[in-house]
Amino acid sequence: MDDRPAGDRRRTPSGGARGRWTVLRAALYRQLAADDDRAAYWVRHVRLGVALTEFSALAVVGYALLTPGTAQRTAVLVGLAGAAVLAAPLLLVLPVGRMVRDRRGSLLFYCWSLAVTGLVAVGSRVDGGASSPLFALLFITLGFMAVAYPPWGVVAMGGVMNGAYLVCVAGSGLDSSAAFIGVVMAVYTVLCAMASANQWEAYDRQQLLLRTSEVLAATDPLTGCLNRRAFLDRLDRAAAGTDGDWVVCLVDLDGFKAVNDLSGHAAGDAVLQAVTAALTGVVRETDTVARLGGDEFAVLAEATEDDGERLAARLRDAVAVVGAGSGVTASVGLTVVRPGNEGSEVLHRADQAMYRAKGAGGNRVTALAG
Repeated sequence: MDDRPAGDRRRTPSGGARGRWTVLRAALYRQLAADDDRAAYWVRHVRLGVALTEFSALAVVGYALLTPGTAQRTAVLVGLAGAAVLAAPLLLVLPVGRMVRDRRGSLLFYCWSLAVTGLVAVGSRVDGGASSPLFALLFITLGFMAVAYPPWGVVAMGGVMNGAYLVCVAGSGLDSSAAFIGVVMAVYTVLCAMASANQWEAYDRQQLLLRTSEVLAATDPLTGCLNRRAFLDRLDRAAAGTDGDWVVCLVDLDGFKAVNDLSGHAAGDAVLQAVTAALTGVVRETDTVARLGGDEFAVLAEATEDDGERLAARLRDAVAVVGAGSGVTASVGLTVVRPGNEGSEVLHRADQAMYRAKGAGGNRVTALAG
């Protein structure tokens, strides 16, 4: 007996259906492109596919005209090939570069495969069923489309093509030759699925390496926060924007050199890591904390000048807490990002404000207007 509340029992079937749909969608669909280079690859792939479709259709026309057969058979084959010749170029007007960035890309290739499969199945049926050589076009179609599908998508489309061959081509007159071709097509589907798995694994590995290299290029290796170059990139984008007020706080540690001299660089590194954690703990997730080099940090925050002064005070207090045992405090220079400012210009003003705070004895905040 099910002791769950009635509401829970009612939700189970739909939840299970949603779960099965999620699994099915993950097996059959994946984003084809996440960047411009990959999108350009798929645009070229579609163009090549259109060219292959045109060439194959013209080959079918030549085959229909040069081989003996009834007038009806010739007319049907030429008509099917003509439909492919006329329809394939329409793919070139689609926004393929945008479609491959979402599920429309996979849908395009699935529909393309199904359309070609239907044309080939009908043409082969008219041309004599199992004795027709036109079914070989299914192998070309599956091989070309396989790179666009995840492995289970290849299996699904291969199954559709195999079924189309056995049902529509061989029909009720299934013999050993037709069965053999069906087995070969099934094996070919497995090989294409393996190729798809290898191709997507290589692509995923490449993307992971690219993301890792991008993170490493933008990250300070000791503290894990952004480095100077990445901070300047964000500062330039903030200065170029038209919405919101932005402030920059430049945090320079007082007394840090003594820690390195007296306790060693390991102790100094520990202080820098503790300061990073302290600064990160008093800012919002949308704010940016970076280590510019040595014992100098910077914070970029979307805030008014008054809010920026309060933020700078919190940064100073946070450093004082974690640096109490080692005598480390912070001199904080504050400046506002003005429209049209260059990132280096803003950072220079914050640097001047910081040196004024340090010259006044340290452990204080000084603001410098833009």
